[in-house]
Amino acid sequence: MSDPLSTMMLVISVWALPLVIAITFHEAAHAYVARACGDDTAWMLGRVTLNPIKHIDPFGTILLPLLLLAIQSPFLFGYAKPVPVNFRGLRHPRRDMILVAAAGPAINLLLALIAAIAIRLIDMPGEAGEWLMRNLANAILINVVLAIFNLIPIPPLDGGRIAVGVLPRFLGRPLARLEPYGMLILIGLVFLMPLAGLGGATQWIAQSSRYVVEAILRLTGNA
Repeated sequence: MSDPLSTMMLVISVWALPLVIAITFHEAAHAYVARACGDDTAWMLGRVTLNPIKHIDPFGTILLPLLLLAIQSPFLFGYAKPVPVNFRGLRHPRRDMILVAAAGPAINLLLALIAAIAIRLIDMPGEAGEWLMRNLANAILINVVLAIFNLIPIPPLDGGRIAVGVLPRFLGRPLARLEPYGMLILIGLVFLMPLAGLGGATQWIAQSSRYVVEAILRLTGNA
């Protein structure tokens, strides 16, 4: 029988690395695109970097995922420090807001695709190979879930920012005004509605993520 502590450390090791990479690339993508579109706010704060220390939130990136793993939650969730963006500093605020917001989910889907290709190409025997394959498999799942979650069309999530930019102004402005209450709405959709037996966003995220993961696996020949 394996040592429970060793088992827990193994579980953490195959989830922590892909989670930190997914969150770091997500926030860095926002920062890179914002600077490319004319806003230097993230650059001046040192956020245009792939250094995870610059993006990690002690609770959202470390403690919350560990807590969810410890209670064997079916839904692994984490977040980093949001990248500050001055939308008035963008060259084309309406268009560039969409590009900055879309950069995060887009890089996560690209990382999931790269992980799936790596699974197809890498053949490493032994325990090290098994550990690597588990990391890559978890990387696919984490990146897809992170992308799908952030595409929920509620500010301040990326999907909300994209919707505000795409919708006509008479619809986008009321949606933008929801941003101060966005996290409360998300808590209700993701956590409270399922507890009440009403399904909620968790079911939608799970189903959508499954379809996207299956599509990536078929595309890379892993089906």
